[in-house]
Amino acid sequence: MRTNPTSTAREWPNASLLVVDDEPGMRNFLDKALAPRCAELHCAGSAEEADQLARHHRFDLIVLDITLPGKTGIAWLRELRDQGYAGEVILVTAFADLNTAIEALRAGASDFILKPFRLTQILNAVERGLERAQLKRDNWVLRRSLPQPEALIGSSAEIAALRETLTRTAAVVSTVLLAGESGTGKELAALALHRLSARASGPFVPVNCASISPDLVEREFFGSAGHAAAGGQSRDGLFFYARGGTLFLDEIAELPLAVQANLLRVLDDRKIRPVGSEQQIPVDVRIVAATNRTLADEVAAGRFRKDLYYRLQVVEIILPPLRTHKEDIAELVRHFIGLLAPQLGVTPLAVGEQDIAYLSQYDWPGNVRELRNLIERSLILGALNVSALYPRLDAAMPQPASGGPIDLNALEKRHILSVLESVQGDKTEAAQLLGISRRTLERRLAEWGT
Repeated sequence: MRTNPTSTAREWPNASLLVVDDEPGMRNFLDKALAPRCAELHCAGSAEEADQLARHHRFDLIVLDITLPGKTGIAWLRELRDQGYAGEVILVTAFADLNTAIEALRAGASDFILKPFRLTQILNAVERGLERAQLKRDNWVLRRSLPQPEALIGSSAEIAALRETLTRTAAVVSTVLLAGESGTGKELAALALHRLSARASGPFVPVNCASISPDLVEREFFGSAGHAAAGGQSRDGLFFYARGGTLFLDEIAELPLAVQANLLRVLDDRKIRPVGSEQQIPVDVRIVAATNRTLADEVAAGRFRKDLYYRLQVVEIILPPLRTHKEDIAELVRHFIGLLAPQLGVTPLAVGEQDIAYLSQYDWPGNVRELRNLIERSLILGALNVSALYPRLDAAMPQPASGGPIDLNALEKRHILSVLESVQGDKTEAAQLLGISRRTLERRLAEWGT
């Protein structure tokens, strides 16, 4: 095995390659030709030896001779594909005809080269293969990424300060912890960090830690070798797909303690070890984490590792709740109408100053997400009015007397209780409709003794 620990490779600094050929001279030639150009190169003289390497290492590309002692290259390639290997495979042979070429392609070969070949031929083939692998990775990232607004919306002092902090932080490579209440826009802030950084050309991979089964978190994050994965199929993890870009870990407090320990090692060593593998794969990934919990409290309760908390807290940015910058509500409303009306295929709403004044008197426990949900419902209903915001309590809504202020606490309580009643007391569904976390909803209910 040849590695390039000083990262001086000229073409493929992150790629791991496997050469399988029974001729020592050919292995030596390919070793000298490819090792200086990639991060790691392994060589094997048979399919059986290569199979052992593939069980413990992850390869981006395999150069595979067809004629091998024992199991042929094509037979082993079929087994690899059946086990779930999705990487690129270049088949090489000195004895080829049309039938052999067709058989190779049917077995899952990405490319086919005849011996003897020139150095430029093999380099071009590897280049094409790794470009295809990169394209697959980019497509995977695009499928997972949701459309996002291009910028943080608002002209208040709070949002201006947040923009300045994000701009300054984007210029460094430090890990970032985004804190704040649910619905304040932590994923949008993470995306802004990514786009403002030198990694903007790389992938932005968001993942909600709470949405992954605890039993599968390690495989989702770090990938797995074929024999350790479900069904014997190897798979790449989120860290692999985020190479060269940003991995956004939302709701990081939901991670199991065992995974927290592994994440700490990755942050320290910048290497991942797929489940069931003996190989450590270098990864160039910036971590941006987010939480709506107070991690110091989670540490005190034993639910979050203190060392990981301090490692994440290199730069901590707290996003302001909407109630502290209500002067941005008008701009946010216009933005959401412009964004959502074309998506829904409806006519944009006309929102006047009186409507904005009314919305500005509400405390918005679900923050910007709740406001967005309100605008979406209003667009569907065709009006921004009391019945759109409080569908169950239109007649009973408190109205300002002689232009005086509304009782905001009563307004919030009536709204939350009405939504809870509309879903027959289902707190999870009510929290989703309100745009707040279930914990926030339960805290409000406890304050009211309901």
